Amino acid sequence: MYHTLLNSPVGAETQMLLPTVETMVGVLYFGLFAISFDFISGYTGYLSFGHAVFYGTGAYTVILIANGKLPLLGPGTPFMLSLLVGGLLAVVLAVLVGLVSFRLSGVYFAMITLGFAQVFYVFVRGWDYVATNPRDGPAVGPSHAEGFQIGIPGIDQLSLSIGVLTGDEVALLGSTLSGTEVSYYMIGLVVLACYFAMQRVIHSPFGRVMIAIRENEERAVAIGYNTYLYKLGAFAISGFFAAVAGGLFAGFKRSASPENSFYFLVTGDALLASIIGGFGTLAGSLYGHLFDETVREFLSKAGQGGGLLPYLRALLGQETLDATLVGETTIGGLIDLLLNGHASLYVGLVFVLFVLYVPDGLLGTLRARIGGTFAEALPAKLWGDSE
Repeated sequence: MYHTLLNSPVGAETQMLLPTVETMVGVLYFGLFAISFDFISGYTGYLSFGHAVFYGTGAYTVILIANGKLPLLGPGTPFMLSLLVGGLLAVVLAVLVGLVSFRLSGVYFAMITLGFAQVFYVFVRGWDYVATNPRDGPAVGPSHAEGFQIGIPGIDQLSLSIGVLTGDEVALLGSTLSGTEVSYYMIGLVVLACYFAMQRVIHSPFGRVMIAIRENEERAVAIGYNTYLYKLGAFAISGFFAAVAGGLFAGFKRSASPENSFYFLVTGDALLASIIGGFGTLAGSLYGHLFDETVREFLSKAGQGGGLLPYLRALLGQETLDATLVGETTIGGLIDLLLNGHASLYVGLVFVLFVLYVPDGLLGTLRARIGGTFAEALPAKLWGDSE
């Protein structure tokens, strides 16, 4: 469908407005990480600024297993099992971090989780066991040249490889899906399953207690709930799915580094996605990250996909770009000054506007307008109209 649009009369506009397939793959696995962040922060009110620890744990676990550096698990370990192992290791870390951190609340909880994140970040940057140059991070070795498979382990017919260069190509309805497109659908299946699992927890009695903690923890304690254990359990669940997201990232990219996995600014990106999408909505975090990445790609430099800058250069032509406006300033120079390399600036401005004017985020505001979630409001509207 994307390629069809690119070859249509509006192909240039499509390339300018729509993110690439590879960008969308990143939206999926990092969107899952943002959802896991919202699971704990949006539904209990405890901001976990150290959540990147679990994301990095999942990423590093997948690569270490693939390189045969994790005891009892060889390079032939199925990728789905590696994701599970990474998630379980993150659960252990979440419990250990939570045992200390949940003794505090508010900004103190946020700061102590940030402190833990920095400790792990500094540790992995100097841990020679994970890579020859730990500052650059580990990569999947040449002995594991094939792509990681998502599906049912041991059944090749029900599994497909992911990756930009290592992913499987699939012929479907007369067209061929590239490795990146196959990765998009397979990673999307895992993300969707994880999302439904977290939704199920949120709508369970356990999830109701999480919301009670967010709204009024003292009252939850007064009616008999051990909020400390509930917070610890929610933190562990959140850590598990954050690690799965990190494992998907490492499986697709086949490498990881401290900066793109353990660094605290990785959590900052999840916080940005949650605020734009809406705290306490789960799916809003995915939409928030999609919005963020779409804006960044729209304002990207030439050579980084589509975007407004290369579109304007192609549309206006060199003669127009060389035309002088004021003094020695040309139209092309003005466009470069305003757009070239300034995507983060404009994303920051959009973020400020969201905080000021859309405090409930995209999905939160939409739910407020329709009077509930789509699952609740749409049937009520349809049945109400039929009556």
